[in-house]
Amino acid sequence: MFNLAGRSALVTGAGQGVGAEIARCLAAQGAKVLVNDLYVDRADEVVASIREAGGTAAALIADISNLAVLTTELQRVEQALDCKVDILVNNAGIPAEGMTIEKFVDSDPKDWHRHIDVNGYGLLNATYAVLPAMAERGWGRIVTITSDGARVGDPGIAVYAAAKAMGPGFMRALSKEVGQVGVTCNCISLGSIRNPNHPVDEVRQANMNKRYALRRLGTPEDIAPAVLLLVSDEGSWITGQTIPVNGGYASS
Repeated sequence: MFNLAGRSALVTGAGQGVGAEIARCLAAQGAKVLVNDLYVDRADEVVASIREAGGTAAALIADISNLAVLTTELQRVEQALDCKVDILVNNAGIPAEGMTIEKFVDSDPKDWHRHIDVNGYGLLNATYAVLPAMAERGWGRIVTITSDGARVGDPGIAVYAAAKAMGPGFMRALSKEVGQVGVTCNCISLGSIRNPNHPVDEVRQANMNKRYALRRLGTPEDIAPAVLLLVSDEGSWITGQTIPVNGGYASS
């Protein structure tokens, strides 16, 4: 089950965290993986770990908010790996961790663009770059990582929530355009994921855990198997959905 041999996957923002684990998971199931990140060292580290485990991967260094650069680099890496992307995981985004929690009326309009550019235009650009080839071949999988902060509506992160909310709406509408040509489009909505780059003290950690039915935050290893289901043949009858993977933070 979940055999991805002969498939090729682009995972955006795959240089660390959830994206890196998704890339490694898909590679372990046989997919060629294009590891996208802004930073060469991060992407190369993930590529090296995949190759050491016997998989096939290459780095794709590009800012996904720039369609021209992304398209050029995508074509170059596809040629190097002798493949065409038929699995896209839209994972890249400006994370909630480290953001200033503030009311929308107190926010600085200059800070809005970074959320919309990556979480919004990055999603559109990556999908636009790979979708025609998927449709032509009659098989494709698109999974967009979104956030329960957007799905449920957490206070103090309104702009972030707005940007992440683009994913579910886009996937629902797109699924009805491309389902007839064998392409599925879904979202996975995440609760809070442990981030070693943003550690919290024990008291705050305990308070955060209380918000989850399972009394813990998520890990990248909790997310990758759900993505694997959606991109596999076994997930072929799931499309247009937003599936919460959130430890019971909020029910669907």
